[in-house]
Amino acid sequence: MSTEATPSKLGWYIRRVSRMSPGEVIWRFREQAVRRAWAARQVPPGQVAGLPPLDGKGIRPRAERKFSPALAAEAAARVPAQAKAAIIADADKIMAGEWTMLGVTRTDMKDPDWFRCPATGQRSDPGTYAFSVNHRDESAVGNVKQVWEVSRLQHLTLLAVAWYLTGDDAYALRVDGQLRDWWAANPLLSGVNWTSGIELGIRLMNFAWIRRLLDGWAGAADLFEGNDLALRQIRWHQEYLATFESRGSSANNHLIAEAAGLLAASCAFPWFPESTRWRRRSASLLERSLRHNTFPSGINRELASDYHGFVAELGFFAAAEAQAAGHPVSDDCWRLLCAMTDDMAAMVDVRLRPPRQADSDEGRVVLLDAPEHNRWPALLSLGSVLFGPLEWWPAVPDDAGSALMEAFAGQARRAADGRPGRRPHRFADAGLTLLRTAPAPQSLPEIWCRCDGGPHGFLSIAAHAHADALSVEVRHDGVDILADPGTYCYHGEPQWRSYFRSTIGHNTAEIGGVSQSVDGGPFMWLRQARTRELGSDAPEVSWTAEHDGYAALRPAARHRRSVALNPGARRLDITDVIDGGGHEVRLAYHLGPAVAATLDGPVAELSWASEEGGAARSARLELPAGLEWRAHRGETDPILGWYSAGLGEKVPATTLVGTGLVRRDAPLITRLHFLDSANVESAHSDLAVSLGQSAASPVPDTPAEAQ
Repeated sequence: MSTEATPSKLGWYIRRVSRMSPGEVIWRFREQAVRRAWAARQVPPGQVAGLPPLDGKGIRPRAERKFSPALAAEAAARVPAQAKAAIIADADKIMAGEWTMLGVTRTDMKDPDWFRCPATGQRSDPGTYAFSVNHRDESAVGNVKQVWEVSRLQHLTLLAVAWYLTGDDAYALRVDGQLRDWWAANPLLSGVNWTSGIELGIRLMNFAWIRRLLDGWAGAADLFEGNDLALRQIRWHQEYLATFESRGSSANNHLIAEAAGLLAASCAFPWFPESTRWRRRSASLLERSLRHNTFPSGINRELASDYHGFVAELGFFAAAEAQAAGHPVSDDCWRLLCAMTDDMAAMVDVRLRPPRQADSDEGRVVLLDAPEHNRWPALLSLGSVLFGPLEWWPAVPDDAGSALMEAFAGQARRAADGRPGRRPHRFADAGLTLLRTAPAPQSLPEIWCRCDGGPHGFLSIAAHAHADALSVEVRHDGVDILADPGTYCYHGEPQWRSYFRSTIGHNTAEIGGVSQSVDGGPFMWLRQARTRELGSDAPEVSWTAEHDGYAALRPAARHRRSVALNPGARRLDITDVIDGGGHEVRLAYHLGPAVAATLDGPVAELSWASEEGGAARSARLELPAGLEWRAHRGETDPILGWYSAGLGEKVPATTLVGTGLVRRDAPLITRLHFLDSANVESAHSDLAVSLGQSAASPVPDTPAEAQ
């Protein structure tokens, strides 16, 4: 592969270096030297069989290779029947050769090609030295997320769960065959699956759980303890993580995954001379990086909701592994994980859906249940086992993961002091505020609103941030009404990556035709809007914040937004003030994919079906009359009107955009009035804006009809 830098690549490297401290630059030069030196250690595919035996290299003899506590067989009986059925159904799909990952259905799961991208068809060279692979180059590797995903081997963990629950050896034999194949096809430092430490950390945690779940199978010890290639791979993975560490501006969830994987493996497979050193170092690094990545309130500093859950899951499994091995993490670490869990319970809506703030790649650590788009119920179920639910927690369903974790980690819950006595609604250090209606005796649907008044993201590049300052998300009974459109992609489609991160791609105001923060690449921001929350007389039902993202415009502009929830009137009022004139403003409201809209001037009539029972629901969205409003749906030039439920998936959805020039003394007022049966007449009487005689304009269902 050519290493010559194209102008675009050179520009990216210059921008990337500009976001590093001098110390980080020095460290990265040193790491490059180590990477060049490690080239001599690469084991090319096909040469694994010729490696000398491991005996006599300090590794414990087979008779002394003890595995960490396995699961009692009776734990299988505690797995709910519905969860068991879902696991077996998905396991049987894998056995038949089909599995959907990141929006793409693979049909080669009987014999996966570990180097072929199912989205593009591109296959990377398995023999290339890992540190020579440019994993950002789609022409060389395809969409690298698609390639990496199958090599996390989580589908094999799910097959191991299926064996544990049924005793059907077909599942175990498939795990055995594919593990041996992956180990042989991916020797040390060969190919794309050795290019990212986060992938190695997750694989190690799945190796441990596959071995644990298959403990009662006759071939388990031969697959792991008695298998030279398994021993090499487990050691190679740990040597890599102990040597190559994410630092500086990259020390986000990647570093936590690296530390968690090394800790879990050194506890589960303590068979190597370095195991004690690896365990001590990784435990210290995990605790330190968790503290560094977490606000005192317990919110993850990346301010990407999906990554909050991902980091918590990494902590759960690593800490449980250390506990089972007799080397527990500190009480402070358990308290931090408990705070993260309580925050998750506080943030979810009535359907246990989390916010959709910033990036999401649906990252999972260990797959013990059939996967769902929303894994937060499963995370809360794990947290309930580890810490116990508080009185204000929402009801959390039982599943296989919680039953297996309880069997593994013991039934003694970790006590943590200082837990909140009532459900928090505001996390001041993270700039996250939730306005929501309380459960009502007349069973009115929940109104849930997330307001974003926090930092742009974490570290100098804010890799997983979006330009979404002052954006809101609004749900009615768990249905997206004013939706965060999501993420859709990381690699391979730069124009879509830019759109889903942009200001116009969120429920906020774009000024002067540019985003609030300056995009420097798919995972980098060159200038970040600074946001601050302002005081409120009624903080549980109102919120105000402002940001300086448009201070560089001439004249400079500042955006201030207030949101007020009136629970009795079933109404949400949004007031935007643009301080600084002369610039065109585009105010966007992205509707959820289930919402139909009829736009008549500055008023949109919204309708949708509730999730439970399909009952018809409606709302009136009264928009600022001083702007010219148009509806957009499924447009591609420019991109506008889309919703992504998960990575690799997107569907058309209606976006309402108001355009015009505004004055400071002319605030933009939006009113969202939910027309629940008890207040329809009140909503009609509140409509003070003259609609004129123009005919209503229904929003089209297809991109071709979009305005």
